[in-house]
Amino acid sequence: MAPTKVLTGARVVLPTGTVDDGRVTVDGTRITATAPANAPSDTPESAAETLDLTGHWLVPGFVDLHNHGGGGASFTSGTVDDVLKGIHTHRLHGTTTLVASTVTGDLDFLARRAGLLAELAEQGDIAGVHFEGPFISPCRKGAHSEELLRDPDPAEVRKLIDAAHGHARMVTLATELPGGIDSVRLLAEHGVIAAVGHTDATYEQTVAAIDAGATVATHLFNAMPALGHRAPGPVTALLEDERVTVELINDGTHLHPAALRLAFRHAGPGRVAFITDAMDAAGFGDGRYMLGPLEVDVEDGVARLVEGGSIAGSTLTLDRALKRAVTVDGLPVEHAVAALSANPARLLGMDDRIGSLEPGKDADLVVLDAEFTLRGVMRRGEWVVDPRRG
Repeated sequence: MAPTKVLTGARVVLPTGTVDDGRVTVDGTRITATAPANAPSDTPESAAETLDLTGHWLVPGFVDLHNHGGGGASFTSGTVDDVLKGIHTHRLHGTTTLVASTVTGDLDFLARRAGLLAELAEQGDIAGVHFEGPFISPCRKGAHSEELLRDPDPAEVRKLIDAAHGHARMVTLATELPGGIDSVRLLAEHGVIAAVGHTDATYEQTVAAIDAGATVATHLFNAMPALGHRAPGPVTALLEDERVTVELINDGTHLHPAALRLAFRHAGPGRVAFITDAMDAAGFGDGRYMLGPLEVDVEDGVARLVEGGSIAGSTLTLDRALKRAVTVDGLPVEHAVAALSANPARLLGMDDRIGSLEPGKDADLVVLDAEFTLRGVMRRGEWVVDPRRG
């Protein structure tokens, strides 16, 4: 058996706040204790592998609700090995739990894809499947193929969630389209998150969707009407309702820092989830890629459609989102960490296992240096990135 691991000396972000000079004890795959470093320990020193992390931060492993790929691999079109490569790429950047997102495609293709991803969910490699499209507005399609879009017929929505064999986690919908509200109700009945996104809805239509059971805003501000003083639109409805968690892509391209701060101020730190919306180029580099059937050019880390120039997902990793939130946007560390861990874990119904550094939970954690650069990643008690190796 692997020895008990004791991580000492770091600033540890706990649900109750930050503990300076803290200690986290890991036994097997689970956290067994958290305490100040000078508190008495039940583990004899001779039986423990102790790592001094003085000068570092220790935070929960990141949870990404919305991710299309990375490391040169697509979750929509790649092989199983490709998908695993993409998952590993994001683990190297601190994402210990990931929901695999698809993009708009033929319904039968997406059903087959859901079956493949469901097998990986069964194995514990991913936390489930998110369908972004095809049930979205052609007016706000972003990097989705317009000819493959369709209205959200509840029977077709049901076909996709059934194809995921119990592992469908979320479906993004333009809920103002015919069948949209009925589809939201269907998703809610089956325990699948209904997310409002790629939508041209009015404020009133968005309120109706929330009342029907929608609980997430897909990448708030992006692919939806802007907030107006006479037409407040979906942004206002999604920010003001306490039942809704808002996704934010904090890469410096999708959002101005002031927009991000506005979202935190109005939704509050408990209703924000940082996501990557990453595509193949995340953790891989610039070049020409495919996003579903559409060609994408990535230049200086920004992904845009070859035809039309729309932003096409991101190349973001969640360690960069955290660093930017603290060092550029000026968010309290605890708020940024919650947006990467506790909030998405709670939304997925997995907060009994992940999302915070508490005894009994999975030993998923991230080590950051004083400048918030990632130095270590542990998943289920094993180092993915070992901080002792530089």
